[in-house]
Formats: sequence, C-alpha cells, structure tokens
Amino acid sequence: MREHRVGTQEEFEAAREELLAQEKELTRRGDELARKRRDLPWVRVEKDYRFETASGTGSLADLFAGRSQLLVYHFMFGPPYEAGCPVCSSIADTLDPNAVHLKARDVTLICSSRAPVDRLLAYRERMGWSFDWVSAGGGDFHRDLGFQHTEEELRPFLQARFPRP
Repeated sequence: MREHRVGTQEEFEAAREELLAQEKELTRRGDELARKRRDLPWVRVEKDYRFETASGTGSLADLFAGRSQLLVYHFMFGPPYEAGCPVCSSIADTLDPNAVHLKARDVTLICSSRAPVDRLLAYRERMGWSFDWVSAGGGDFHRDLGFQHTEEELRPFLQARFPRP
C-alpha cells in the first residue's frame, strides 16, 4: 500500500485549491474539444448501407426510425464471438436506460455489430437491454467509419510494448 504524507489542514486546503484550478482547466479544455468535435464537417453518405435488424433488412435511413438524429454505438461483437465485449457490455448497461430520453430529444440510439443479428438479439435479451441492435454483417459500414481494421493494419498496435504500472 502506498504511504501517504500527513499534513496540516492549511496544507491540504492549499493543495486542494491548486488541484481544483487544474480540474477546472481540464474541464474547459474538454469543453473546447467537444465544441471542435461538433464543428467537424459533415460528410454526405453516398453508400447504400444495409443492416440486419429484428424486423428484417433495412437501410441506414431506416435506422433513424423517423427521428432527425441517429446515435450509433459500435459494439464489439464480431461474427465468431459467443458474447459481447465486456467493456462494450458495461457501456451498454448505461446506454440502455438513456435510450428513452434520447428518443424524447429526437435521437434514435442503436448498437451496431458484425455478428449475425440473431446472436446479437439473444445476447441483448440475456443482458436485459431493450435498445435496437443491428448487424452490419459483411458490409463496409464499420470499416468505412474506422471501426474495423485488417490484421496488417493492427499489427503495429498489437506488437507495441506498453509500459506496465
């Protein structure tokens, strides 16, 4: 266990004030990055992406379900997987109860994966989620948006040596 320095109340308050100033700067920087992200140029979607859904094959436009905005979470669940990514599953636990609030604000939330839709829907039921989940299957959707890479593209990342804590 790490040893902690014991100080006075005044030392704690001074250190806390300094830390608070740094935290506020970090928040401002995050807000600025979020603004820049929102200001990125939009790109017209020219491809006819197709998805397998609970009700059959649908287009990207169909996924909006009549709303003006579509929020897609790229859930890592590939064709050979028996279950979803544990981190993605944890994130989905927080996304699911918010889907109704997004709908009220003209946003449709979906998860998109490459596994067959029947496997996705079975996992969704097992986990108790209700959001819409689609399979992009063998299409280019995930690759075109930068969420699918070849083994060759990933090799430098996979072979990198990362420092351990």
